[in-house]
Amino acid sequence: MAKTSTHTVYKLPDGLRVPSVTTVIGIMAKPALLDWAWRMGCEGKDYKKERDAAADAGTLAHSLILAHLKGEKLNTDEYSKDTINQAENSFLSYLSWEKGKDIKTVLVEQPLVTEMGYGGTPDLYAVIDGVPSLVDFKTGKSLYSEYEIQIAAYNRLLIDNGYDPAESWRLLRIGRGEDDSYEERYIRDIGASWQIFVHCLEIYKLQKLLKEGK
Repeated sequence: MAKTSTHTVYKLPDGLRVPSVTTVIGIMAKPALLDWAWRMGCEGKDYKKERDAAADAGTLAHSLILAHLKGEKLNTDEYSKDTINQAENSFLSYLSWEKGKDIKTVLVEQPLVTEMGYGGTPDLYAVIDGVPSLVDFKTGKSLYSEYEIQIAAYNRLLIDNGYDPAESWRLLRIGRGEDDSYEERYIRDIGASWQIFVHCLEIYKLQKLLKEGK
């Protein structure tokens, strides 16, 4: 696998480019991110370098899980030793979570779009112990409420692409630290989160019109 920093481009069948789920949610304030950047500055660290390093480890962790689910071997030669170590810690946490579960994969990191005007790539949609489940992997130190909004948007992508809706929604934190295990959060109701996303999408579209002067 070649290391890359490019992002998935989402387009409707007519070629119209649409924003990603994360781009839409990005219009919301993220005080936790500001606090983290402030702490990095206090410690004399470049928050951009720290952010990019964490992103690399998270991307590689996702790729390790993807290769595992597909029965493939991943080439990690282009990553630093530290990045590989962090990603492997996350992968081991994932394996701990997976152990003992009956997982029948349906989609694994499959880009999807909807005529509602956005796209996204759910991490895992599978039948887990007999229940259609949507799982989103996170490699950070905490699970934030915005992640529930993200998974609600992914659920709608499933539905609009002809898949059965999930009956179980899970956030799975698989930390990068050596002492990290996994943290799983079940989301009982995505109704409010979906409505928040719908409003964010409308605001995003209106902001785009303003920028284009329309």
